Order: sequence, then structure tokens, then C-alpha cells
Amino acid sequence: MTLEPGRPRPEPTPETKHFWEGTKNGKLLLQRCGDTGRAYFPPRPFSPYTGTRNVEVFEASGRATLHSYVIHHRPVPGFKPPYAIAVVELEEGPRMMTNIVDCAQTPEALVLDMPLEVAFTKMDDDITLALFRPAKGA
Repeated sequence: MTLEPGRPRPEPTPETKHFWEGTKNGKLLLQRCGDTGRAYFPPRPFSPYTGTRNVEVFEASGRATLHSYVIHHRPVPGFKPPYAIAVVELEEGPRMMTNIVDCAQTPEALVLDMPLEVAFTKMDDDITLALFRPAKGA
């Protein structure tokens, strides 16, 4: 998939650096609370469940389901309307905002709870986005 020119570029921070290094290498990296074992997103240096800094980074499956979405119809730099702004629920539990690609951007094609898989999409030499597409065989 080719991204539209002008799309805003995410800027990694010390807290998100591992996530962006993972996507660049074709891995969806999440964090897990060391006290509860629960995964979370977005990245941060402490658990949102307990506040502990006892956290670990792990590779997620890349599988998700479509939790919610809106189809945006207005032109915005870097996006060609219509396009879906979606919240997906990762197999590991956390929800993530993303775009759905490789399917029609219509309510008929975007069915809630549909199985999805991560589609790593290179933006430049440093940034690869974790977009999602309908899962193969679904």
C-alpha cells in the first residue's frame, strides 16, 4: 500500500521508541504490566493498571477485530477520502486507533467484530505504520 503525500509523520519519543523500532522490523510490540500480566497500549514507562514500572515489552500476534470506526469524507492532507478511522481490539486486549486498508471504505465492507491483521506500511526509512486489513481467509 502507498501512503498519500502529506500524511502527518509520527515522532517517536523515548517512551514509544520500542514500538516504532518494532513496526520498522515487522513486529507489533506491546507492553505488559509485570504485576497483573495485562497488556496495554499506547506505550508508557509505567502500568496504567497499577502504576508500577515493572513492565515488559512483548511481540503481539498482529490479530485484531474491528471495534468501532467512522468513515471520513472530507479531504485532509495525507488522506484520500473516504477513509476509515478505526479502533481495533487487539487479540491481547488493548485497543488501538488506526486505519483500515485493502478493503472498500463502506459500512457494507467494514463490519464490526470482523477479523483483522496488521498491515505494516512504510512511511519513510524510520517510520512504518501499523495499519490493519481484513484477515486472510476471513
